[in-house]
Amino acid sequence: MTTRGTLRVYLGAAPGVGKTYKMLEEGRRRKERGTDVVVGFVETHGRPFTEAMLDGLEVVPRQDMTYRGSAFTELDLDAVLARRPEVALVDELAHTNVPGSRHAKRWQDIEELLDAGVDVLTTVNIQHLESLNDVVEQITGVPQRETVPDAVVRRAEQIELVDMTPEALRRRMAHGNIYKPEKIDAALGNYFRVGNLTALRELALLWLADKVDEQLDRYRADHNIDTTWEARERVVVALTGGPEGDTLIRRAARVAARTKGADLMAVHVVRGDGLSGGDPANLTRQRLLAESLDGTYHQVVGADVPAALLDFARGVNATQLVLGASRRGRLAQILAPGVGVTTTAESGSIDVHLVSHEQARRGRLRLGQGESGLTLRRRLLGFALALAGLPVLTIALDELRAEMTLPSDILAYLVLAVAVALVGGLLPALVCAVGGFLLLNWYFTPPLYEFTVAERENVFALVAFVFVAMAVATVVDRAARRARDAARASAEAQTLATLAGSVLHGDNPLDALLERVRESFGLISVTLLERSTERGAWRIVASVGGKPCTTPAEGQTEVPINDDVSLVLRGHPLPASDRRLIEAFAAHAVIALRQQRLGEQAATARSLEEVDKLRTALLSAVSHDLRTPLASAKAAVGSLRSHDVAFSPADQEELLATAEESLDKLTRLVENLLDMSRVQAGALAMTPHAVSVAEAVPHAIDELGPFAAGVRVSIPDDLPEVHADPALLERVLVNVLANAVRYSPPGSPPLISASEHAGQVEIRVVDHGPGIPAADRERVFQPFQRLGDRDNATGVGLGLALSRGLAEAMGGTLLPEHTPGGGLTMTLALPSAERAGVDHADPVLLAHLDVRRTGKETPA
Repeated sequence: MTTRGTLRVYLGAAPGVGKTYKMLEEGRRRKERGTDVVVGFVETHGRPFTEAMLDGLEVVPRQDMTYRGSAFTELDLDAVLARRPEVALVDELAHTNVPGSRHAKRWQDIEELLDAGVDVLTTVNIQHLESLNDVVEQITGVPQRETVPDAVVRRAEQIELVDMTPEALRRRMAHGNIYKPEKIDAALGNYFRVGNLTALRELALLWLADKVDEQLDRYRADHNIDTTWEARERVVVALTGGPEGDTLIRRAARVAARTKGADLMAVHVVRGDGLSGGDPANLTRQRLLAESLDGTYHQVVGADVPAALLDFARGVNATQLVLGASRRGRLAQILAPGVGVTTTAESGSIDVHLVSHEQARRGRLRLGQGESGLTLRRRLLGFALALAGLPVLTIALDELRAEMTLPSDILAYLVLAVAVALVGGLLPALVCAVGGFLLLNWYFTPPLYEFTVAERENVFALVAFVFVAMAVATVVDRAARRARDAARASAEAQTLATLAGSVLHGDNPLDALLERVRESFGLISVTLLERSTERGAWRIVASVGGKPCTTPAEGQTEVPINDDVSLVLRGHPLPASDRRLIEAFAAHAVIALRQQRLGEQAATARSLEEVDKLRTALLSAVSHDLRTPLASAKAAVGSLRSHDVAFSPADQEELLATAEESLDKLTRLVENLLDMSRVQAGALAMTPHAVSVAEAVPHAIDELGPFAAGVRVSIPDDLPEVHADPALLERVLVNVLANAVRYSPPGSPPLISASEHAGQVEIRVVDHGPGIPAADRERVFQPFQRLGDRDNATGVGLGLALSRGLAEAMGGTLLPEHTPGGGLTMTLALPSAERAGVDHADPVLLAHLDVRRTGKETPA
């Protein structure tokens, strides 16, 4: 069986840091040591120092491929496999292969080489990692089309970071060591800004740090190392669910802050039975507090709390552990050491901080402590059984005195005590045991009819009887209490699960949560109040049900969430046993409120971001398109006004035509911008009427002039008229047709066809140009989008966006489709005049519309 090869990845923070150079340097070093090394694929980008590193290395010829009439070269995978070297150098791990290759991505080629037992050295930039793709686009504004799954890189046996300071990389750029001179200024002003490079460098360092952590954890696990290695500070704070957790988290955060880069981790240990967890409201609040301090929250299950806590701390390689001082009293600490003492004794190399707090030594008061787990009816029944059973049993045993011995009498009273315990619990069993003890001593223990015991054996028997009766009663009572707690926990869990489901599926999580509170507890209204920061008065954030409460005093129950937010309930007072669940609801309400506000802020930020992108695109695109025709018009007029050159009439006519054409371009640009703003504002004026497509299409072709020479038209004579604004329809056709003519190859002009279907007339503008990928077709309708297939001198990228807006304003659609054989088909669909119930337009009105469209009077 072939041993899989090893993968070494050179990870760069940005292009030009020297990944390929380092890879080639390592290849030369291995070759000098006698290793069989070949270059499978290396892209030098014309950099002389990188090209010089290829000298002396065997290079496998590339595979020539043709796609859409263009020639490409790719890695010849079969040739490398046939050569079967020990080490292959393959550049650009995230590269996308030309269609028709064996694999879609180069990393898949490398996987096949590794499976064949070939060691591979490769390179990749941090922006090409799939998990960071959107982050890099947000930082740089440049989308990365080629990505590689993180898992592919993480599986590498070795990852070497090729790093360089932003200033040094910019100097390399300025010296011409990365890009050609004509691209340097644009690169330094865009992608290679200092801020971008610094952020990319930090991303690379953080990603690699996580990889190092994985390697360290794997090494410790492989070598059964359970001690802590202080390679990186991690502070773990243990939470019980009590109110002291806030103090512990803040103290742990200060401990972590003293060590720059230390991680803060909060953990809560849930007992295996699930009944000893802390207050959900406290835990929810403390989770938010930990996350606000850049920490993480974790929950683990374990029957032994100290052991589970230390297992978690060692599992995350924690260096410090923060615990709260015990809330148990002195006597309880003497009887049992407690979590803090046990954890400290067994912590080993982990430093333990015991933090004092206000709850220390106050005891842990649990809900329902001191109460029996049995109902009042069962307890009364137990007392009745004890009071009636003792005399009846005594009379019966007295009648059988000759046949029964003292041990038998004790067992009979024990059976009665156990029966009373099973029915009524601890207190009735206690009464039965004491009463049985006295009756046994008086009636059946020598000397009779005296509260004395002559024999020591009888003393032990009587004491054992009382002990067993009390033990059974205690077990029964504890089991009943646990059953009650389990039922309550199950009910609370079911309520919270229903709450979570309603919140997740609701359009408004906050309202859904408050409505669930109102329904669960049968309330009239539930109101979330927030204190105003200006005057300190309360204001209603959200409310469901009847009349909302405007102040906490108006409700029957108030649940303060923090100093500024309270949940107020109106309807009826709630028992104390429901307070815990209500507090959990209140904590979730704060989370829902925060998420709602974050969503609103995100929506506002997205809107501002879109506006900013639109403004930036408008300024960069329009600045050129305004300047170019203005410069042409100014040059033509300046030449005509010059007295140094005598122009012939033909030259003067040409200069005037140039000035007129330039001013026409300016006019069309301004009209497009104004119409686009009207479309977006919903203020576009229209006069829709029945319009003949056969007449509108020639007008659009004439508008384009010689630019549209050779356009083919195929419109049936019986095509119905469309319900549209004649001027706007012509604008749409001009923009779409101009786009098609621009991208049509020579000798293959666009085709305009039309047909009617289901009450709609579809006008198709078909070209056989390069087309647009399906994933990018909707982007062409965004203002100022060129998709990288045209330069900035050919327009602002507004035509198709305006065309779709005008089409939708007329009740139609404009959709892109793939042209069979290659190219793009734009389909304009408009309602037919018959379907819209529109009469034919008055000729005088059409003449007026023609004047509005062309600015010229039509002869009568």
